[in-house]
Amino acid sequence: MTFQEFNFKTNLQKSIDDAGFKEPSPIQKDAIPVILEGKDIVGQAHTGTGKTAAFGLPILNMMKCNKEVEAVVIVPTRELAMQVSDELFKFGKYLDINTATVYGGQSYSRQLKHISNASILVATPGRFLDLLRDKKINIKPNYVILDEADEMLDMGFLDDIKEIFTYMPKQRQTLMFSATMPNAIKQLAKTILNEPEFITVTTSEITNSKIKQAFYVVDEYERDDALIRLYDYKNPDKSIIFCRTKKEVDRLSTFLVSQGFGAKGLHGDMEQRQREEAINAFKKGRLDVLIATDVAARGLDVNDVTHVFNYHLPFDSESYVHRIGRTGRAGKEGVAVSIVTPHEFRMLQKIQKSTGGRLEAKTIPNIKSVKDKKTNSLVEKIKAHKVDDSALLIIENLKEEYDISTIAFKLASMLTSATSVKGSNTIGKSHKDIEKLIESAVRNSSRNNDKRGGQRRRGPRSGGFKNNRNKSSSSSSSSNRRRRS
Repeated sequence: MTFQEFNFKTNLQKSIDDAGFKEPSPIQKDAIPVILEGKDIVGQAHTGTGKTAAFGLPILNMMKCNKEVEAVVIVPTRELAMQVSDELFKFGKYLDINTATVYGGQSYSRQLKHISNASILVATPGRFLDLLRDKKINIKPNYVILDEADEMLDMGFLDDIKEIFTYMPKQRQTLMFSATMPNAIKQLAKTILNEPEFITVTTSEITNSKIKQAFYVVDEYERDDALIRLYDYKNPDKSIIFCRTKKEVDRLSTFLVSQGFGAKGLHGDMEQRQREEAINAFKKGRLDVLIATDVAARGLDVNDVTHVFNYHLPFDSESYVHRIGRTGRAGKEGVAVSIVTPHEFRMLQKIQKSTGGRLEAKTIPNIKSVKDKKTNSLVEKIKAHKVDDSALLIIENLKEEYDISTIAFKLASMLTSATSVKGSNTIGKSHKDIEKLIESAVRNSSRNNDKRGGQRRRGPRSGGFKNNRNKSSSSSSSSNRRRRS
């Protein structure tokens, strides 16, 4: 099945094509037709299965685009709010649709100004409820979407959600998405939805089993050194480095070029011509390293990417899945490397739990390890290299002054410049340090689980941390849809 079969508006289909979407995911395939029929749904699907497009595309297709808030998307965190808003704006760019993002920590006046020009409002529960209670906004959306409902339940937002819906019009289409279905979510669905259709996509593993995933723990100031050392050691043929921000992409691309890498950046602020030039150069092999924001995670289709590096972890699991999915394509094996600090262990836990992926904890190689690997690689290249006539002439000329051993040593010395390694001998945390961090993360997770029981929490849900080594993950998925009244 292709997206063309949904018969979306021409301008919406154009943005889908721009994003590189070809075939709908299971949740998109099942949910989009039901939403287009105007029915309420409860979609059970893990992060990384394409939920934003599953509700965003049909809603955009049905909207009248009349310069008032027609749709509200409620999400648990500001990071997810920004991501969902960006993705919906991208899909609606040819429909003249603006999005507004509302969350705590920003000025009310600025957010209210954005809301006044928006057709879609993406909000976290606390700030959205404040605006409604204080009558700073008076909106009557036709569509209301709850994304990651179980996450909001775990964070203590259940009462806020219930109160928010007292301000929503009775005549509306309501969509709820949740990775799990605890009783509280089922009861909420009965309260706020009208005869919903339940759509379930169960996925034991949503990451490609051919992708070997690993993480390296460093202090913040070591990120650049760690990246260079890992590149020296792994020597990737073609790779993508993912960054969170456009500014980070620009800085890192400049830094890598100064270190002798054939690298270019890719982000949304670049002109279309510049972006196309970078992508074409990367696809055709004129460029070995592409440094990108998540704008490239969807639309970039290159089958020979050997490595993906997460310079920083993304803010959510779905972005992680899209990022590492750029390698291990067309049946080939791939490698996904994440550089993390101890402060990012919570996000690492969430990614492992949401994706079912097995990320192996590794230490960054020291200088000797890298030199040994480079030397072994150089020896193998020398063995495989064919001798040509011009080389024989050079040797004959040199034999007039030196014996054959001296000539060999001189030539080898010239070649060994390629085995030089920069930076400190030791970068990042040791295995012992990492084990302590993992133990601490597991303890904190257990402590948070014990504290839940209805208390209001503002941090993301903790999950069990896995320290799996040398194990491959298998993936299987099935989708099922059934109707309930």
